[in-house]
Amino acid sequence: MNCILVRHGIAVEPDEWEGTEENRPLTNKGKRHIRQAAEGLAALDCTPTLLVTSPFVRAYDTARLLRTVISPTLKIETRNELTPGTKPERLVVFLRTLPSDTIVICVGHEPQLGEVVSLLLCGKALPNFPLKKAGAACIESEGLMDLGQGRLRWWLKPMQLRAFGKRAPVKRREDS
Repeated sequence: MNCILVRHGIAVEPDEWEGTEENRPLTNKGKRHIRQAAEGLAALDCTPTLLVTSPFVRAYDTARLLRTVISPTLKIETRNELTPGTKPERLVVFLRTLPSDTIVICVGHEPQLGEVVSLLLCGKALPNFPLKKAGAACIESEGLMDLGQGRLRWWLKPMQLRAFGKRAPVKRREDS
């Protein structure tokens, strides 16, 4: 199994937003950075079989932008396990229900995503693995994903993902 954890893109600042936290959207810069990061994931030959996201607008819109570049026919599934404030163990429990050949992209928020990385690599939730906005990490497992059994395949900052995307022409999966 490969689990690719992606933090949502840059969103409107809370003090500049009058709506609910759940509806706080991506900025134009955030959308642009996510599209570029998605091109980087495509250049890494990212071929997800499942795309799950937090129900919050900024995460869902991030997932939509990723899907557009990486796999336009892939369905987006909203999961409460990725809602801010949810214990990271809940996402690990969900990951354990997936077949071992799954390549899943999980779009969510900090500090939860970093804590999930910590659980998968170290077996306990630690604050040592924060993801930047529009950054991503890939954790792999030979079988089902479980506590402390994951291996770090790669960890990329947003700038690195964007650089990968600029180096390689984007070949959308539908063109393959």
